[in-house]
Amino acid sequence: MLKRKDIRIRDPFILPNKESNMYYLYGTTDENVWDGIGCGFNAYKSEDLIHWQGPYSVFRPDNEFWADRHFWAPEVYKYHKKYYMFASFKALNKHRGTQVLVSDSPLGPFKPHTPRPVTPSGWECLDGSLYIDNNETPWMIFSHEWVQVQDGRICALQLTKDLKTSLGDPIVLLHASQAPWTRKMKDFVTDASVKGENNFLTDGPFIYKNKKGKLLMLWSSIGDKGYTLGIARSDSGKIQGPWIHEEKPLITENGGHGMLFQTFEGKLFLTIHKPSISPDERLTFFEVRERKDSLELVLEY
Repeated sequence: MLKRKDIRIRDPFILPNKESNMYYLYGTTDENVWDGIGCGFNAYKSEDLIHWQGPYSVFRPDNEFWADRHFWAPEVYKYHKKYYMFASFKALNKHRGTQVLVSDSPLGPFKPHTPRPVTPSGWECLDGSLYIDNNETPWMIFSHEWVQVQDGRICALQLTKDLKTSLGDPIVLLHASQAPWTRKMKDFVTDASVKGENNFLTDGPFIYKNKKGKLLMLWSSIGDKGYTLGIARSDSGKIQGPWIHEEKPLITENGGHGMLFQTFEGKLFLTIHKPSISPDERLTFFEVRERKDSLELVLEY
């Protein structure tokens, strides 16, 4: 059995599965996250969020797979009796994008559901996340990267019911610079080849519907103390917004890429990776609660 301190992982995502009474953990698990050839994704499972079994190999690319690097941020959802993985990939001289993979089991093997990413082919995109609206319409929420648009954007793309393709053009939900807590990347990017001085990061969007029917979006950017997790809110309850930014971030230092899930005991948990410095990233949990149309931290585990 492993403890959380034994598992190096970025961009953690938890799938609670009542059928097996297990929590499944997915995330960015390659040794060389930034520059190496991508190997695939591993997963872990736990009955109590304390003791973990694994790693289990849930995705390995075959020789026909288009991408060879930056295998990032897999998220897994049960949808129409199958398990769908939304994950980001890149290849040399090809745009990064979020692709959909599918399996009959939460532990895979996951196979490409689409031959190429669902995000726009000419865009640099990452961190696609699935949201199903009140009309049972599936949407992909994703980041349009600062490396292409300077002021990073979070967008929504309506999907077909089979999750194989998009319907219509992406909708821009927000720009990173609009949030009062975000800062330019000049103190974050150290690679001299990247002109990041006036750029703003968007990363890891995740949608949560609160008890009042309003939508809360977790997303990450750069704040006063580095990698930071903030909240935006759609009072209309619709993915189209308008989205209102919280004045202060939820996580203020060296941790982010968050998502929310309900424990089997009915508690609302936030998970992030913390710290954000490789290779020290570890799975971190917070109990949270709804408060004044937002969220507040209750306890860190």
